[in-house]
Amino acid sequence: MILTTIATILAITGTTNWLLMGLFRFNLVTWIFGNTVFASIIYVLVGIAGLWLLYVIIASNMRREARVQRKN
Repeated sequence: MILTTIATILAITGTTNWLLMGLFRFNLVTWIFGNTVFASIIYVLVGIAGLWLLYVIIASNMRREARVQRKN
């Protein structure tokens, strides 16, 4: 649960950054961290968070389908 919460926060941060990039060509991550290794780490963490949330969605759907099949 805590991992999913952290992943959600990172994903929201990443999508907000993309929104700012698309609208204003403003990169929030590099503005905060500069063009450093920390910015690269943030990008990697956001990517991992997105993959984790994808896994959570797929696993949740599979569990739901299994429950529906058991009821039938």
